[in-house]
Amino acid sequence: MERRNLLKMIAAATGVAMVGGRAFAYELHSPVPLSSTVFSSDDVMLFNEVADVIIPRTDTPGAKDANVGLMALILANDCYTQEERSALVQGLVTIDQQAQQRFGKPYLLLDTAQKLQYVTQLDEDAKLANNQQELFYLSSKPYDKDRDENAATPHFFTLIKQLTLFSFFTSKLGATEVLRFEAIPGKYNGELDYKKGDRAWAT
Repeated sequence: MERRNLLKMIAAATGVAMVGGRAFAYELHSPVPLSSTVFSSDDVMLFNEVADVIIPRTDTPGAKDANVGLMALILANDCYTQEERSALVQGLVTIDQQAQQRFGKPYLLLDTAQKLQYVTQLDEDAKLANNQQELFYLSSKPYDKDRDENAATPHFFTLIKQLTLFSFFTSKLGATEVLRFEAIPGKYNGELDYKKGDRAWAT
């Protein structure tokens, strides 16, 4: 899947253009360890558990299998604005606080049904909050990293969902075991067989 198509898919799935997308596309950053970011290993663990509800393991690997939390939080550290990073940090704290209020225990101790119920509600809350702030992907004021500093930041779950999708489908597991993968360059095949329901290609 080409990166441009992936970003379009993420925008369609979340209703908001990819946060930090301009930085992903145009800015180069040297790899950094998690210890050099504002996030911790506990944040990665919590992120992976939330991401596992967004992309669960089925007959193919899920988000947790790909350890998307590590890549996602390093990306957020490098490509988000300070305000966006703060929203994500606070969002991870909020997840545990809300889980404690609703279920009497932190998110990591919820069972599968409780996690699904809670994350589904978070997704609905995010859509409502983003709509109220007019953060529409196809609006006359699309989301932009270089926007007015007073403009609203998307709901924290939107940030988590976008980072999950982006990190998973650009991971080795996502590209080779969920998408169909063929190394480039490769031989030209102008008559490739297609069967309805075939997976998209990763390039």
